Amino acid sequence: MVHRRNVLAGGALALAGLGLRPASAAGEVVVGVLYAMSGPSGQVGVDARHALETALDIVNADHPDIDLPNAKGAGLAGLGGAKLRLVFADHQADPQKGRAEAERLITQDKVSAIVGCYQSSVSATVSATCERYGVPFLCADSSSPSLTRKGLKYIFRPAANDEMFSAAMFDFMDGLRKKGKTIDSVGLFFEDTIYGVDSSTVQRKLATERGYKITADVKYRTNSASLTAEVQQIKTAAADVLLPTCYTTDAILLTKTMADLGYKPKAIIAQAAGFSEKSVYDAVGDRLQGLITRGSFSLDLTAKRAWIATVNALFKARAGRDLNDNTSRQLMGLIVLADALDRAGSTDGEKLRAALAATDIPGTRTLMPWSKVAFDQGGQNAFADPVLLQYVGTQFVTVFPEATAVAAPLWPMNA
Repeated sequence: MVHRRNVLAGGALALAGLGLRPASAAGEVVVGVLYAMSGPSGQVGVDARHALETALDIVNADHPDIDLPNAKGAGLAGLGGAKLRLVFADHQADPQKGRAEAERLITQDKVSAIVGCYQSSVSATVSATCERYGVPFLCADSSSPSLTRKGLKYIFRPAANDEMFSAAMFDFMDGLRKKGKTIDSVGLFFEDTIYGVDSSTVQRKLATERGYKITADVKYRTNSASLTAEVQQIKTAAADVLLPTCYTTDAILLTKTMADLGYKPKAIIAQAAGFSEKSVYDAVGDRLQGLITRGSFSLDLTAKRAWIATVNALFKARAGRDLNDNTSRQLMGLIVLADALDRAGSTDGEKLRAALAATDIPGTRTLMPWSKVAFDQGGQNAFADPVLLQYVGTQFVTVFPEATAVAAPLWPMNA
């Protein structure tokens, strides 16, 4: 047994020396995972780990009661039953750290693909690094539209981008207008990285096209120590709807500052991120009753697909909380990647890229309200239909679109 292990190890080292990935030869496929595991966004990384390890269990073990790709049966049949193995790295929300960690995962850990990265600014540098090495990058949750519009061949995003999410927000407001609600103006409030800037660009364009006056257009420094001046601006502007784009710590600070300054907007429709995180609602949920956020997922879907409750229970056993917008996208991202690996029957970068490009998963075999998963030439899934969720009591309920809504929206939020 010792001799056999040494032979396998020696073979793996020889392949590594040639720059090849020995994953299938060792009976496993190695996938790199890049998230901020420390710092202000550390909890997002911790939750992402729970989500990805849940997906790992779904693929590697036999789950006949779950209707996700590769849930039934153990391992990847197309790779002789090979199991997935995840290698985690901490990018600390730093784009250059993300670039360095991606390169290390590729050159030293010999990963077949990388999944990440939450912060769009980090996904931008990681996707460029993966492109250079010919290694697929599964962009699970970063939502800046520009990520899949750079002509890269190796980036794939199953979830919606902020253009798609924002269109849903404005479709929702247009519908309320038709029902007699007075919504004349919006206020933009966004952080200063690619995520916030891209989001605001899309919302500015949609507001202009659809006849909404922009009474506030405020960019702030991410992880600011104070937002008093900025909140005073948006309070003075008194928009009918506030559209914030914030990560977790900024979402908490924004909410507290609004309360301190006595600012209660008629409605808030958030670009998820921090406003989908449990830590925000644990801290300031009593001040966010009626807030609406865009999303990719809602536990309401268990009414149509009972097995989603089984997946949620697997995740909750690890994380101590339910799946949310972020963790559902992360979990589904690894499922999509595993599906492509299974069909490719190879860990070769080009063959895996081709399999990802040929993805065609029915929406009913996802956790999401999507029509399906199929990628355009830029690597974006154009069928990732968003939902809008409203925070009521201690939970989110789906309020848009009407086909999937389980409740009418509370409008205004402070009614």
